[in-house]
Amino acid sequence: MDEFCTGWTVVIPVKPAAHGKSRLAGAPGDRAALARAIALDTIDAARHACAVVVVTADPGIASAARQLGARVVDESAPAGLNAAIARGMDAAAPGHHAAMLGDLPALRPADLTAALRSAQGLERAVVADAEGTGSTLVTAREGVPWASAFGPDSYARHRALGCVPLDAAPGLQRDVDTVEQLAAASALGLGPRTSALR
Repeated sequence: MDEFCTGWTVVIPVKPAAHGKSRLAGAPGDRAALARAIALDTIDAARHACAVVVVTADPGIASAARQLGARVVDESAPAGLNAAIARGMDAAAPGHHAAMLGDLPALRPADLTAALRSAQGLERAVVADAEGTGSTLVTAREGVPWASAFGPDSYARHRALGCVPLDAAPGLQRDVDTVEQLAAASALGLGPRTSALR
């Protein structure tokens, strides 16, 4: 683990693999297995940069996330993405906090480390997705109340909350919801679990 990031906890919400990533139905192989692989590659990369809290109702993902060293919060009564993140924040250790999407299969630990380093001097910060309309990472410095507005066009809403834009590596910006986005992530280099299913 990078020593710089020991003051950070990142919350990663993950939908059950059987229900998540419906727009990947056209990808080769089993969609649920692919969704699970994407989530675990994201969690694994993040765990090499900082402490991680995973919020999920998927027992398989929960078990694998614990084996990777993440803390897991059960989301047995789903109430939406931002509510799940808030639940994870309640379980996070004191310090700097961030929320990150669980569908970044090209993420490298260094990508996250660099973004958190940039965010440490800011009250709130945001990383835009590759399209520039969504958000993949939102941060809050220690002592700043948590707020997030993930969902369609979330980048503008996070900016309205006072989040400062961060430059970020492509692996931190390339979330995957569609077959085309998966192909774009593949060009960056996928994590081992996702790569094995391609």
